Amino acid sequence: MYTGSCLCGEVNVEVSGSITSIIHCHCSLCRKNSGTAFATNGFVNTEDFIITKGQEQLSEFSFKPGRTRYFCKCCGSPVYSSNNDDKSRIRIRLGIFDTDITEQVLSHNFVTSKANWEQLETSLPCYEKHEPGR
Repeated sequence: MYTGSCLCGEVNVEVSGSITSIIHCHCSLCRKNSGTAFATNGFVNTEDFIITKGQEQLSEFSFKPGRTRYFCKCCGSPVYSSNNDDKSRIRIRLGIFDTDITEQVLSHNFVTSKANWEQLETSLPCYEKHEPGR
């Protein structure tokens, strides 16, 4: 079981299953949403994810039709995003977790979109778009 919370602690989450397809995404959207050089995201099954506190503190934003990002309206922390084309899972920002995770990062994605000031030094595979098979 993984537990997590937003920066101000108003939103708490639990994940009872595994986290899959963990990647560091360097696309401009993830950079803008996180305010950092890249965002580390993973997928969890929707049925394994619950908000244990603060559902009413979540606000949402849809940049693309059918895709919604949920964040704490108090502190602005991104919590998760959903995609109407795949309701079986959600995408979660790994920075929200307070507990250690056992799964590992697979790759750096959208590296051709990385910030020009970022020095990418890694032994992980790097891809111009999504990792193969996705």
